[in-house]
Amino acid sequence: MTDILVLGGAHIDRRGRIAGVTAPGASNPGTWKEEAGGGAFNCARSLARLGHAVTMVSPRGGDAEGEAVAIAAAAAGVVDRPFTFLDRRTPSYTAIMERDGNLVIALADMDLYRMFSPRRLAVRQVRDLMDKTDFLLVDANLPPETLAAICKAAEARKIRLGGIGISPAKVVRYKELLPFFSWLFMNEAEARALTGAAPNSHREWPGIMRNAGLSGGSITRGGGELIAWDQSGTAFLTPPPVEEIGDVTGAGDGFAAGFLHARLDGGTLGDAVMHGAASARLALASEMATAEELTRELLMGTLPLVPAGEIVL
Repeated sequence: MTDILVLGGAHIDRRGRIAGVTAPGASNPGTWKEEAGGGAFNCARSLARLGHAVTMVSPRGGDAEGEAVAIAAAAAGVVDRPFTFLDRRTPSYTAIMERDGNLVIALADMDLYRMFSPRRLAVRQVRDLMDKTDFLLVDANLPPETLAAICKAAEARKIRLGGIGISPAKVVRYKELLPFFSWLFMNEAEARALTGAAPNSHREWPGIMRNAGLSGGSITRGGGELIAWDQSGTAFLTPPPVEEIGDVTGAGDGFAAGFLHARLDGGTLGDAVMHGAASARLALASEMATAEELTRELLMGTLPLVPAGEIVL
């Protein structure tokens, strides 16, 4: 079991799903769903369900949505330590998806995350949490100056650091910080935004990222071959198709959780990509952003459905 401190987004996800063929500019019949979410929070909940000791620190409003996030944290076994602003609204992400689960458009109301300034890291509670943790995980919802301060704090304490890309617009906040990270989890659009690169083959990404200063990470490509690398080598794996997709939201966060679970438990890079793909598969099959039934046993039972990756040393 690893002691993990997560600093980043924990908010409300609102997702509408169109029932038929999407008609732009018109009213579309469909269904509406609301739950707690956020890149860092999704990953935190999955890691807690997999048996790790996870603490989450994030800004929160003094409203019903903030209470819903707290309830979701408790249900997953995450220790919740928010900065609560009673006069502010909890951040939210609102998405409209097509019938097959693919995103049409989304709106992110994330202004409160600006309140997680570098001086918040000097609060005794946060200092104490950092002093005792084995691994730090952040997401790009936090302001650039706060991410920089977290990187320096992790380096001073010799704590391994992981990051989640969140979106092409936000992942660029990591651009000057890449050497601090052990692993950074992205999709291909985020990788392009971060580097400005457009490789002829996706297999060129590890070299591009290493040249940019990132020693470890992963790039997921929907149902296409994913790439992961760190100081031990490079891995390629094509995820098996999911018969029925419940929701694409959170699949990348699920991959990050499965990958970190295996790597922090001492697994190889090959183990990590297989665990990541298995965890993402469970997230995709769920109608929620995370697989609420996730356990170590369920993850192990899903591994036989995932092919072994190609490892290049």
